[in-house]
Amino acid sequence: MNKSITIKSVLGDRIIDENSAAFIIAEMSANHMMDFDRAVKIIEAAKEAGADAIKLQTYTPDTITIDCDNEYFQITQGTIWDGTTLHKLYQTAFTPWEWQPKLKKIAEENGLICFSSPFDLTAIDFMEEMDMPVYKVASFEINDIPFIRKIARLHKPIIMSTGIAYPDDIELALKVCKEEGNEDVILLKCTSAYPSPYEDINLKLIPDIAQRYNVIAGLSDHTMGNAVAVGSISLGAKVIEKHLTLSREDGGPDGAFSMEPHEFREMVDNIRIVEKALGSATYELTHKQIKSREHSRSLFVVKDMKAGELISHENVRSIRPGFGMHTKHYEEILGKRVNRDLVKGTPMNFEYIEK
Repeated sequence: MNKSITIKSVLGDRIIDENSAAFIIAEMSANHMMDFDRAVKIIEAAKEAGADAIKLQTYTPDTITIDCDNEYFQITQGTIWDGTTLHKLYQTAFTPWEWQPKLKKIAEENGLICFSSPFDLTAIDFMEEMDMPVYKVASFEINDIPFIRKIARLHKPIIMSTGIAYPDDIELALKVCKEEGNEDVILLKCTSAYPSPYEDINLKLIPDIAQRYNVIAGLSDHTMGNAVAVGSISLGAKVIEKHLTLSREDGGPDGAFSMEPHEFREMVDNIRIVEKALGSATYELTHKQIKSREHSRSLFVVKDMKAGELISHENVRSIRPGFGMHTKHYEEILGKRVNRDLVKGTPMNFEYIEK
């Protein structure tokens, strides 16, 4: 992966590439629970928890679906929302559009990049009015080709989840973006289950996505806890998206699988630790490791010896520390005579052996 994507915002340029720190997104989704002040608190919590960005969702119940109760619009897929209709669910989950310019300003004042997932063509127009710096395409919209084409034409970075997508869906979406001259696409491995079972995550797909599609890859994670997100870093994830709420006990459509602020902070801290620990593929030793070699094995005199005495297993051994002769010479010097008196604890050396 040799791609590099620049997100341009009022906060300056944020570059995402193979050498950058992971770009960590706090997804607000419906966790504002229709309370503007709570939305502001989530933004402030995201900042304190170490997020790089806050993500909104831009739709209304009538732009994402229609108010219809027939069988096609019932939620019956074994989700936490079963028993209602799409329209009724989205009535409780959407972020009022009049809030969004205010929330973007508040986020930027807190040093966070603010962007959104649009869910129809009018939402794209509205986001452009706000000059949002990047677009997120949810996996359920990855097969909406006119929608993707309109976003691609804006020539801003696109973050696209692959949750319910077949490879053909991904390839077609990327093809459309390329046709519009926009190849600044980041693909997120996503499992569209809420919460997601660990055994369904398949983190090994992250490096495959990066190589197969020649893109920057990341993770949109709906599992509980931070282990999956942190683990994805070692497989090359450069973008991490996690839902954030103030407290799961507060409820809400997405509350059950969202992180609380202290959990999000722990995830960010652990991601940054893993990034430091990954380092590079090098066999070179650090200065501390070189010093530690002094406590490695070498050949030492372990019993006082007289000049002319034979070297044996009893008087010369391989022990710690490492200031003596290399252990590879042990068999070579056994049975030879020393040319001087040697006291116990002397590092063995060729110059002490008779020619």
